[in-house]
Amino acid sequence: MSLRSPLSQARGLGSAKDGVHHWWMQRLTAMALVPLSLWFVFSIARYHVADYTTMVLWLHNPYVAIALVLYFTALFYHSALGVQVVIEDYVANEGIKLVSLVLMKFAHFALGAASVFAVLKIAFGA
Repeated sequence: MSLRSPLSQARGLGSAKDGVHHWWMQRLTAMALVPLSLWFVFSIARYHVADYTTMVLWLHNPYVAIALVLYFTALFYHSALGVQVVIEDYVANEGIKLVSLVLMKFAHFALGAASVFAVLKIAFGA
């Protein structure tokens, strides 16, 4: 028989202490994605038949470039948070779960970095 209280026995067995932060970040990125996605969709729809030169000129506008960088950053971070939850909830094998989480994080970071790099290269490059 243990002399420890039920609360002290349960401490450390619950969440990894970042569940609330994860939840808040998912909600904040979702709120940021609403206006950014609307802006992106309407901007692209406005230029749906534009040629390459017109799109490059549009992207040379610093406000457009900043908005796109914010959009891609929020989009890939939000996506990574969501996919992480799915993997943690539905992958039972701990080894496969760990490998999946690492690969998913790497892929989201790589795709997000490539997107931001492409926007900055076109907007401020030659």
